[in-house]
Amino acid sequence: MEGPSNGGLLYHEVQEGKLCAVHCVNTVLQGPFFSEFDLAALAGDLDQKERQMMLEGGGGGGGSEGFLTEGSHNVSMGGDFSIQVLQKALEVWDLQVIALNSPDAEASQYNPELENAFICHLHDHWFCIRKVNDEWYNFNSLYPAPEHLSKFYLSAYLDSLKGSGWTIFIVRGNFPRECPMSSESTNGFGQWLTPEDAKRIINSCNQARVQTPGMRFPSFTENMSEVDLIAAQQEEEELYAAIAASLLDSTPGVGTGSTVVGEEGNATNQDSNSSNCNSNADPHIEDPHIEG
Repeated sequence: MEGPSNGGLLYHEVQEGKLCAVHCVNTVLQGPFFSEFDLAALAGDLDQKERQMMLEGGGGGGGSEGFLTEGSHNVSMGGDFSIQVLQKALEVWDLQVIALNSPDAEASQYNPELENAFICHLHDHWFCIRKVNDEWYNFNSLYPAPEHLSKFYLSAYLDSLKGSGWTIFIVRGNFPRECPMSSESTNGFGQWLTPEDAKRIINSCNQARVQTPGMRFPSFTENMSEVDLIAAQQEEEELYAAIAASLLDSTPGVGTGSTVVGEEGNATNQDSNSSNCNSNADPHIEDPHIEG
């Protein structure tokens, strides 16, 4: 009998800036396979191909001229990526992305447990729902740890997301089963957790909120000094500048993400026994319209 993938560990990435698309792709693959610069390179390549197709098609009228003179259609300067970029990244691993409302996914609309992974999108926020070692988890990067979902709740949760306007995609194919867990392969916001650690972190956050009803848990920036805030702003500006520079390179650079970009100047790696219960990591947000 084949053993559990990654030794039974769960790979989770905590929200960093506006890199939810990076977190989404990596949690689908269950490892730090892509960085924001890898996705930016794929976006630049897609932009170039789209413009080339417009030129070869002789499209000089209509809206084509404006399309050719506009900036990237696949990544914003804030770091938000299009579904086409996520598709290209997952195609590297021979994975296919299919809209849940397409005819090819009709059976899964009623029996989502037949699938292995879903990508959800609304208001510039991406997150992944993934089956790992026969158990379902919500790998939303706004959560401090992956949240376990029962098969029954999976269907109800997806229906709730659809009813709230979320676009949902299925990911199909042969998912990688192992990812090197050396220090060289980790990025600044990924963490490996046992299912027990993930449950303990989620429960700890839930308990803290129950014990302090109405309390708003402080965000990272509220305890930062003015010097730290300035440094964080500079770091964010450097990130956006680097993404812009990546778009100038037409050759997609696909590889393992290793760049560390600290959110608001703080490290986001969590010890498996810690519980990061800030206001942006509520595992029970009733309104699923999350911006990230």
